[in-house]
Amino acid sequence: MVVKPAQFSAPHFAQGIVICRELYAATEKDAMSDNIPNTLSARQAEHDPNFMLSLARGLEVLNAFTPQRQRLTISQLSQKTQISRAAVRRCLYTLAALGMVHSPDGRHYELLPRVLAVGHAYLAGTPLAKVAQTALDILGKALGESCSAATLDGDNVLYIARAAVNNLLSVDIGRGSRLPAWATSMGRVLLSALPEEQLEVTLSRAVLIRYTPHTLCDMAGLRAEIDRVRMQGYALADRQIEVGLCSLAVPVLSRHGQVVAALNVGVPAATVSAAALKEKALAPLRRAAMDLSLQL
Repeated sequence: MVVKPAQFSAPHFAQGIVICRELYAATEKDAMSDNIPNTLSARQAEHDPNFMLSLARGLEVLNAFTPQRQRLTISQLSQKTQISRAAVRRCLYTLAALGMVHSPDGRHYELLPRVLAVGHAYLAGTPLAKVAQTALDILGKALGESCSAATLDGDNVLYIARAAVNNLLSVDIGRGSRLPAWATSMGRVLLSALPEEQLEVTLSRAVLIRYTPHTLCDMAGLRAEIDRVRMQGYALADRQIEVGLCSLAVPVLSRHGQVVAALNVGVPAATVSAAALKEKALAPLRRAAMDLSLQL
């Protein structure tokens, strides 16, 4: 049985679920005061009477939707989540009743706008996102270029703030959007700050796709580039994920000196070279990152 809520025009809501992941991660710290653990292994969860398996399964189903896979069948969801078809069907039934998914053709399921509301309070209210947006608005106006802030979300960068002056990407990028970390300037900055063992695991999962003729798809070359970023303190990504985009990124540090986010500036690669971008934007970008760090 398919529950069909009111119809919506739903062009691109799959990326909204990543906000839920950030919300979940943020609430883990608050939960510590109630003796709730940060994470549980599968074996621990299986024997923990406080672990709500049905909720976990519902979140897994939501997490299966991505900007690249916005319409999924029960079979596809079952395969992707490793949850039985019957359990996936029950999850979808509940999510549809709550207005979070619908099935326009009775077979494929899509996310609905209500999913975005689940994590909106986090991205709108977290101090990092708030101060980052203010910093980007000032920086974008000064440079006359689009600027973004992102954190690391698994193997991807999660955009937490953006001041858009131009749109150089083939997909709409905004708060809550994700891109593969290895192929972006902000991602390489964030990856360069990971402990070696964690970096090794993260890169082992990366699928190096040749997005443009200039994309660095060689793992050895990528590792060397990340090492270079770590040494120089910034990353230049010239036509790596879009043939028309050149971007420069720097890290944002916490008061304890840990990398918590990255800021970047993107320019048209056809008119601004990587060297010119560095000359124009590196100093202002570093000042913005330092100002942002002082507010955290």
